[in-house]
Amino acid sequence: MRASPTPAPTADQATKDAMSSPSTASPAESASTASTVITNIAALVTNDPSLGDDSPVGLIRDAAVVIEGDRVVWTGETSKAPATDNRVEADGRAVLPGFVDSHSHLLFAGDRTEEFNARMSGRSYSAGGIRTTVAATRAASDTDLERTLVRHLAEALRQGTTTMETKSGYGLSAEDEARALRLAARHTDEVTYLGAHVVPPEYADDPAAYVELVTGPMLDACAPYARWIDVFCEEGAFDGDQARAVLSAGREKGLHPRVHANQLSYGPGVRLAVELDAASADHCTHLTDADVDALANSRTVATLLPGAEFSTRAAWPDARRLLDAGVTVALSTDCNPGSSFTSSVPFCVALAVRDMGMTPDEAVWSATAGGAAALRRTDIGRIVPGAYADLVLLDAPSHVHLAYRPGVPLVSAVWRRGVRVV
Repeated sequence: MRASPTPAPTADQATKDAMSSPSTASPAESASTASTVITNIAALVTNDPSLGDDSPVGLIRDAAVVIEGDRVVWTGETSKAPATDNRVEADGRAVLPGFVDSHSHLLFAGDRTEEFNARMSGRSYSAGGIRTTVAATRAASDTDLERTLVRHLAEALRQGTTTMETKSGYGLSAEDEARALRLAARHTDEVTYLGAHVVPPEYADDPAAYVELVTGPMLDACAPYARWIDVFCEEGAFDGDQARAVLSAGREKGLHPRVHANQLSYGPGVRLAVELDAASADHCTHLTDADVDALANSRTVATLLPGAEFSTRAAWPDARRLLDAGVTVALSTDCNPGSSFTSSVPFCVALAVRDMGMTPDEAVWSATAGGAAALRRTDIGRIVPGAYADLVLLDAPSHVHLAYRPGVPLVSAVWRRGVRVV
């Protein structure tokens, strides 16, 4: 690809600015108003049927896209592209929206390699899982936690993720949860308070007191840094009544609900998410017909996280069942140190196609527009006039190659808010 006259950011700058919110955008992002056309795109995924071939991905062949400042201002056929200040040659490769990863856990310290190795080797392992990460996270410095966060955001950006939600949940004290969210808010505008991840050891004998902490002093400390509130509604974590109390308290503080729902067993999580108009019910592995019907008749997105099933050898969510029922589906990584330590959305796309019954078009839509829907945003996940210019150029002629060539580093370039960062 021929470089545009405007120099791309350095690697250090791109890492520093990765996933930063609009209020903390880099000078290059906020100051540039030059127009750029990316031309000779073999296949442009717009996710707007009216702009392309009437399919959900809105595909345009032999396409071009024009960026001005941080926004897309035009899409169409290359032969009809308007004049611009700069020109980038796609050379017959595919362009799609930046991936929107709407579920991750990046504020952590420590390593759980031994746990994973034992699980994959068929051996029992007695370490404490999430609680092991909680102990390491509480002991880590702010500098170490922030360095880990920025490293994984940059890693995801190199693989095409231009928007990433991340959660707290490994502090489980008012001070440590607020610290995690304060650090997250420096680097991403999609921040979720997950004090209700598990009950920490010091409250093992009095989980009701921990719920009071999560809905009281901890919420007060965390709400200023977060947009969302989440709860792990599952046997062994928080039951339906506890989850409702947590989410309702968050709503009173202006936080919007999300739910870890029906991952390990059948339960009330999905229907609670629908009842409270949660933006997403995440995992959705064990669903009754009533759960599917509830999702299909709601605004709640079913966010599927195939990295977790891959890393735990658990049953795959049935994406085909959800899609056929009319449920809106998102795909995300669930990047975390225990059950899904991947930041690669392309890997999750390949898993969804291979093992969850999705077509390549459905998987790519779910990893872009679906993720945006799970964050209730319309300014990302699509390549349409007015949306943020978050684009991925593949070293391939079609987005189908993300599933066709699993494990191959196909992302050739990434633009975020109109700036080429990879």
